[in-house]
Amino acid sequence: PPPAGATEPRVPRPWHGAEPLSPAMARQGTGALLASGTLGFPPQNLARVVVWEWLNEHGRWRPYSAAVCHHIENVLKEDARGSVVLGQVDVQLAPYVIDLQSMHQFRQDTGTMRPVRRNFYDPSSAPGKGIVWEWENDNNSWTPYDMDICITIQNAYEKQHPWLDLSSLGFCYLIYFSSMSQMNRQTQRKRRLRRRMDLAYPLTMGSIPKSQSWPVGTSTGQPCSCHQCLLVNSTRAASNAILASQRRKLYAGGGTMAGRWLLSPAPGVTTGHGGTDVGIEAPCVTAMSPGCWRGAGTPCPVPHRDSAALGTCHARGHSANPLPPISHRVPALPVKNLNGTGPVHPALAGMTGILMCAAGLPVCLTRAPKPILHPPPVSKSDIKPVPGVSGICRKTKKKHLKKSKNPEDVVRRYIQKVKTPPDEDCTICMERLVTSSGYEGVLSHRGIKPELVGKLGKCGHMYHLLCLVAMYNNGNKDGSLQCPTCKAIYGEKTGTQPPGKMEFHLIPHSLPGYTDSKTIRIVYDIPTGIQGPEHPNPGKKFTARGFPRHCYLPDNEKGRKVLKLLIVAWDRRLIFTIGTSSTTGESDTVVWNEIHHKTEFGSNLTGHGYPDPNYLDNVLAELLAQGVSEATLKD
Repeated sequence: PPPAGATEPRVPRPWHGAEPLSPAMARQGTGALLASGTLGFPPQNLARVVVWEWLNEHGRWRPYSAAVCHHIENVLKEDARGSVVLGQVDVQLAPYVIDLQSMHQFRQDTGTMRPVRRNFYDPSSAPGKGIVWEWENDNNSWTPYDMDICITIQNAYEKQHPWLDLSSLGFCYLIYFSSMSQMNRQTQRKRRLRRRMDLAYPLTMGSIPKSQSWPVGTSTGQPCSCHQCLLVNSTRAASNAILASQRRKLYAGGGTMAGRWLLSPAPGVTTGHGGTDVGIEAPCVTAMSPGCWRGAGTPCPVPHRDSAALGTCHARGHSANPLPPISHRVPALPVKNLNGTGPVHPALAGMTGILMCAAGLPVCLTRAPKPILHPPPVSKSDIKPVPGVSGICRKTKKKHLKKSKNPEDVVRRYIQKVKTPPDEDCTICMERLVTSSGYEGVLSHRGIKPELVGKLGKCGHMYHLLCLVAMYNNGNKDGSLQCPTCKAIYGEKTGTQPPGKMEFHLIPHSLPGYTDSKTIRIVYDIPTGIQGPEHPNPGKKFTARGFPRHCYLPDNEKGRKVLKLLIVAWDRRLIFTIGTSSTTGESDTVVWNEIHHKTEFGSNLTGHGYPDPNYLDNVLAELLAQGVSEATLKD
């Protein structure tokens, strides 16, 4: 249950949306989830909306915009084995090229590869109408929902449901259409969402036309003359020349293609869009015959003699002796995924990889730099207490953190009765304040009539008293109350962090950006256990992945202030909670509770490290939002 915030209303009954479908169980109207390695085709004579999607570092398929999908479809009609330069339609996607043959997106400046897929949806669904649902991110910009979520939200919106529970899709969010907001059911954090009209996604029917030459312009039939396309085209032309040369050398004087290529597999390319490591196999180095440049699922036009080396392609009637594989006679040249520190620019390395791969040469893409999570080894004699901070360890236990107060008394302590409420929504039950609470009949408290309305003392926001009682009952019942609209805290807010230990000390190493300071290391350790009555599933076991977790602060005045406030937050059980991991999707596990920590010691590849000049100010603001301020230290 949420710690202290708006609870989900219980009336009217919500629309839960369609359950996610497996590839084998896709139903008409929801889109068949196709394998990422194939183009896929809709059933013959059945119209479908086409949405191209790419796989992010969290295993979620993210849709390209409708304009980008139209561009990909146009190129696909001309050459199903070609490449799509995304920068032609969206300048923000200038580094990206999609290889339709391997169904992967390639980033030219870093060498990053990601699977893409061609997915189909019903023409009457949101993408067919050009409807896009988006949520506001931390940068105050808008991010579109995954397509299956977008369709579910639009279905509920069209049916005029007042709110939507996304738990059936694996997300602990509630969507409120009246306030156009999204609320995290566990943290109570709200974000704005919006519905906007855009270009409708392309419509297709049956199979795509036969491939033509690559590349072809979008309208004139002439090659595009932009710098990016010229580079790609020249690379393809050079690779074709090398390929022709190899063919002449291997098969001079003979008409039988009995030779073979054995291309060494490339290791996974690990950097993601946000710098997170993602192990994704590079697709462009697969076993193929000379002249056989084909996508997954396409029959190989040239039979092979060596079925053991080449999977399912078998020899049929070829009697020539196979030549030694090229990989035995051509050295495997590494194409490094450089990070701007070497003599070769990353873009050149990326294009060199395309060139070598297209020519059939073995390519070795090295892994991207890994984050430096931990400092060099530190001896026990070098570990010191943090100046100005008493102790080196804090423990939390269940017995001295339990509180129980009468919900009605807590609510009345912080509100003033409103005799004439305004004609507006109560954002807890979504009923009008001039009518009875939506919790009438669900909760019954003596002295609280369902039509009574109260105004919170500090912020002035108004709610049904019965709704505030329901919200308090669904929280931590610690004597505090938090306004679900502005998040103002009344009393001392505590959380649902399970028992554990927090250690903190100084180590004689400096963080990037703080070379003149030592480092404060914080070590959190929480064991697995059984959920208590304040947790989502009381009596059920919860997991604690990744513990002990090491976090780092600079040893300066502001860093020590943050440490003191983090100790307060730890004592109030606000650092962690039990919920669903946004990274792995695992439920009933210990997760961070919206107070960001730096877990990367010597780099900032994941965004959780240094240098970050704004981090200390940002975490102070996050602590303040949890009711932990400098005034707390003075008390």
